[in-house]
Amino acid sequence: MIIDKRLEPVPRPPNPHLDLLRRVSIFAHLDEATLLDLLRRMSIRRWHGGSIVMGQSEPGDALYIQVTGRAKVVLFGENGREMILSVLGPGDFFGEMSLFDGKPRSANVVAIDDITLLVLEREAFLAHLARSPRTALTLLREMADRLRRANEIINNLALHDVTSRLTRTLFTIAAESGERREDGILIRQRPTQQDLANMVGTCRETVSRALSSMARRGLVVSRGRSLLLSRALIDGRQQAA
Repeated sequence: MIIDKRLEPVPRPPNPHLDLLRRVSIFAHLDEATLLDLLRRMSIRRWHGGSIVMGQSEPGDALYIQVTGRAKVVLFGENGREMILSVLGPGDFFGEMSLFDGKPRSANVVAIDDITLLVLEREAFLAHLARSPRTALTLLREMADRLRRANEIINNLALHDVTSRLTRTLFTIAAESGERREDGILIRQRPTQQDLANMVGTCRETVSRALSSMARRGLVVSRGRSLLLSRALIDGRQQAA
């Protein structure tokens, strides 16, 4: 009896970075050949949590695409206080503004976790834009969205009290990573109180008091590192809109 010991061919696993580029908003329209060409021009770099990936006022020489981990875009005040502009995760990108105007970086990017990034140098990125006008158009749309979000932050700081700013920030986080449930929206990994304070432009103690007040009114429910935005809070926001 002859036993055929030949193995079935194993499908080649997809390039994980190729799949990631397909999810990056400014590259999602590109065909596979173009994406592979971009990947060949990229390097892979890693930073430990707490490291400054990109410093404000540094020259802009590359576009960064996040592969793993989280990072935060922050401004540092003279007294050492942080203002968190956004939190980035896999598929997000940063560093594009300085590539266009040649001016220094406008903000700091700090690794929250150990992170891995794809790095596309300035010359390669600009050469790609020259060949792919559609990428330039999608990038302009993304930059317009970021400008709108920056305007919302300015408006939030100027016109709203701490509880209102905190509520808006929690809904922003919920829209990005929340899990909708019958009893509300669950944020499984909420930022620390200090990070929330940095996002809303106040101190940790003030955020702690605001969260406690919201919890007493049944607007939020704290469950370890998770936070539930209750139906009462959601309905109240919808009625106020």
